[in-house]
Amino acid sequence: MPELPEVEVVKRSLKSKILNSIIKKVHINDHNLRYDVDKEIGKKLIGKKIKKIKRRSKFLIFEINKIYLMLVHLGMTGKFFFVDQKKKKFKTSFYYPLDYQKDQKHNRVIFFLSKNRKLIYNDVRKFGFIKLYKLTDTLRISHLKNLGPEPLEKKWNFRYFKNYIANRKRNIKSILMDQKFVSGLGNIYVNEILFLSGVRPSREVKKLKNFEIEKIIKYSKIILKSSIKLGGSTIKDFSIENGKKGVFQEYFKIYGKKDNKCSNVDCNNMIIKTVISNRATFFCKRCQK
Repeated sequence: MPELPEVEVVKRSLKSKILNSIIKKVHINDHNLRYDVDKEIGKKLIGKKIKKIKRRSKFLIFEINKIYLMLVHLGMTGKFFFVDQKKKKFKTSFYYPLDYQKDQKHNRVIFFLSKNRKLIYNDVRKFGFIKLYKLTDTLRISHLKNLGPEPLEKKWNFRYFKNYIANRKRNIKSILMDQKFVSGLGNIYVNEILFLSGVRPSREVKKLKNFEIEKIIKYSKIILKSSIKLGGSTIKDFSIENGKKGVFQEYFKIYGKKDNKCSNVDCNNMIIKTVISNRATFFCKRCQK
């Protein structure tokens, strides 16, 4: 699943390609995504302009004509393709190399734009979704209203962290992946953050020391900024807007490194893989306490 850095890269790519485009037509090949696509979406959006493209946590938000808000979640395999007026196809998302024939059967929703361009939502497993809301209903959108602060925001600080975990018995990995606590983090980056912070994923949050909390906050910001700068992590061929792959995975310290030697120079231990909160979890028993 794309995490905050990957969705941020997609957002920036889309802004460079379709901002201020007018929607001429919407063709729905398959209504049956994670939630049914509104059958009236085409009638509602025809002739409207894409005024803003934003990101909140792992969601993409399209503001259309100051009337509608289109909320998109990419799920496990959702992605956008852009087709320019010369019918050249570009990736703005991830997964596999462009293959016109294979891609075709997974094109779920096609937005026909001004200047003979297209934006295609493609989703193999159909766990993503596209929902349309009135812009005036933004504050009532269930997917957004309970999200915690993002790791790059000033609200994500020591005081907030300390107050939130007070008297809680959960482990640190599960709470970092709880979008109500902090939004945008997922399995890959939580593994990396906890390794660099020297904190074992199974540690109960109430046992964290103050300096460990400060490290988690610090490395959350460092890792996410680095990943965005490097174009995100290529898991099954994530690609930034110019078609190149994101390369942050080349800098992974621990994710996917089971049975590899710990990357810390003074450690000879092997990386251990376990499962926490139903997700693959990697750690070093010497370096993470």
